[in-house]
Amino acid sequence: MWANPAWKGSLYSADTPQAEFLKHYASVFNTVEGNTSFYADPDAATVARWASLLPADFRLQLKVPSRLSHAQTNTPMPDTAQALTAWWQCLTPLHPYIGLVHLQLPKTTGPAQLNWLTQQLEVLCPLTKVCVEVRHPEFFDKAEHEISLNRLLHEYQCERVVLDSRALFSVAATTPALLDAQQKKPRLPVHAICLSDTPVVRFIGCDDLSTNQHYYQPWLNKIAAWLNAGKTPYLYLHTPDNRQAPHLARQFARDLQPLVPHFQHPVLLPWAGEQQSQLALW
Repeated sequence: MWANPAWKGSLYSADTPQAEFLKHYASVFNTVEGNTSFYADPDAATVARWASLLPADFRLQLKVPSRLSHAQTNTPMPDTAQALTAWWQCLTPLHPYIGLVHLQLPKTTGPAQLNWLTQQLEVLCPLTKVCVEVRHPEFFDKAEHEISLNRLLHEYQCERVVLDSRALFSVAATTPALLDAQQKKPRLPVHAICLSDTPVVRFIGCDDLSTNQHYYQPWLNKIAAWLNAGKTPYLYLHTPDNRQAPHLARQFARDLQPLVPHFQHPVLLPWAGEQQSQLALW
């Protein structure tokens, strides 16, 4: 996400209008998970406006709409293909900025639906790079079902999204935001995996940065190894209401810096809201 008013005064200056949030977000970060597309199809004007605000090196990871990813998995292939293709065409102005399309599947989509998943990949993969997020427990069995899934994704050069929510569930739900996040986010085994040159990790943390730091320690070495091997990992860091997400990203980048030669990231520089506050002191 990028439209978080809570980031005014830190990531954004206090007077940043909401219409310019994406522009300012893209000056600090080089990718974002586009959850908006999961819940509703953006209209043509919105798509064009987003495209006008993005720098050339920015990459979106847009989610396939839930009306398609969470539909009945026995949907006939022609209908599915037409709907997915039409959705992709609606995003035409954003095509240069799309790093991956994110196909997030419900926990009810399991090994019995691999043929259905194959049909989705047949449509999407010729159009763009794809990552798939699964939540069915049998896809984490380290045996037949997980091997079959990983083999399928590797065949289509898709990534399997790694979701790490250990930090989120390591603390008691003492706030409404924590309670909401723990009710909505999945609690699944963490299987670090890279099937192509663009591994994808979603780290779901809590509000305490030191707790998050403890749980993301293994990811520092993993991300560093991928970067040093010439891969382009996509890492998304969340907190319960995402108020602390930019600070979590900065902390991770600072901890990553010693492990990757010449690593630099704009998140480590002063943010607009911080600069504004500093000027106000004078």
